[in-house]
Amino acid sequence: MKTRQFKLQFHTPAFLGDATQSARWRTPPFKAQLRQWWRVAHAAQQQFAVNVGEMRDIEGRLFGHAWLEDDFDEQGKKVAARKSLVRIRLSRWDEGLLKSWQAANKVNHPEVGMVDSNLYMGYGPILLPRGSKEPTLKSNAAIQVKEEAQLAIAVPDEHAITLDQALLLMDLYGTVGGRSRNGWGSYSVQSIDRVDTPTSPTPTQALAKCLSMDWPHALGADKDGALVWQTLSHKDWTGVMRTLAEIKIKLRTQAAFRFPHAQPDGQVHDRHWLSYPITRHDVTDWKRKNLRLPNQLRFKIRPTADGQLVGVIFHMPHKPPVDFDPSPKTLEHVWQKVYQHLDGYIKPARESTHLKLTRITP
Repeated sequence: MKTRQFKLQFHTPAFLGDATQSARWRTPPFKAQLRQWWRVAHAAQQQFAVNVGEMRDIEGRLFGHAWLEDDFDEQGKKVAARKSLVRIRLSRWDEGLLKSWQAANKVNHPEVGMVDSNLYMGYGPILLPRGSKEPTLKSNAAIQVKEEAQLAIAVPDEHAITLDQALLLMDLYGTVGGRSRNGWGSYSVQSIDRVDTPTSPTPTQALAKCLSMDWPHALGADKDGALVWQTLSHKDWTGVMRTLAEIKIKLRTQAAFRFPHAQPDGQVHDRHWLSYPITRHDVTDWKRKNLRLPNQLRFKIRPTADGQLVGVIFHMPHKPPVDFDPSPKTLEHVWQKVYQHLDGYIKPARESTHLKLTRITP
């Protein structure tokens, strides 16, 4: 076994609920992150020619399972379940310390008027109580910015390189907890045992190839490179979250994604492919099947060398579930509109200079 010691630190509030729905440091979310990014690292090692059945078999034996039908122990006896070979320990299991919420941070939404940016990005964990003008936390607490803990991991020697790459991807792109795709629960993973670990570039695949697989296995890429954008630096997380909220609102409400009718018509439109459901714009067939489509465009907030923070926007495209009956050409068309919009922030003379984005090489 190889062992690693890391410092975990949050850069935005994290909504990690325990059994009473109060925020608490816990190992399962980070083990789930390690498992998720291990799949991406494994896919890259296979040059994306992944046999999903074989990958699930390796994953089950490494991280534990209760589903493999052809697993046998060292004596050749069939086993119905297996414990994880990856051992994780946190230095603390304390409750989160964030008990109250800061003042509203308003942004303009052309379809509903002025909205609080944190409420827009974190609706669910953050609520607006009836009769109140200020949003508040749903649960008793959240893990607040700059809270940190030590994470110890022990892994089998033969899997160490792949898991080291997964840990690097967690540091670059990982977020945990409620509304984590919007940047909540952004954290960093920094080695504290001074062990040199091999690294490799962030795995990327062309959009069309990503959309041919039904699970997130790589970041997307186009002719201009990886589909990763970065904001200007901000002095605190509230400024970055406001910027990301403005970008998301402008993206979703741009002319290319406006609905053709003031009233819902029950039909599928381009905006539905960004994420679903959409308030007051149900697709009749999708609603009947109770379908949900998470946003594949993800946000992460990272620290800079000078102690500030930047927002990172990246796309992990993959084919939606078969019940959505997705057309590859439609999906490519929709996502090309998204990239054009985000690349538009790179050009000068935008209405807000703090919204300027740059394409970055992961």
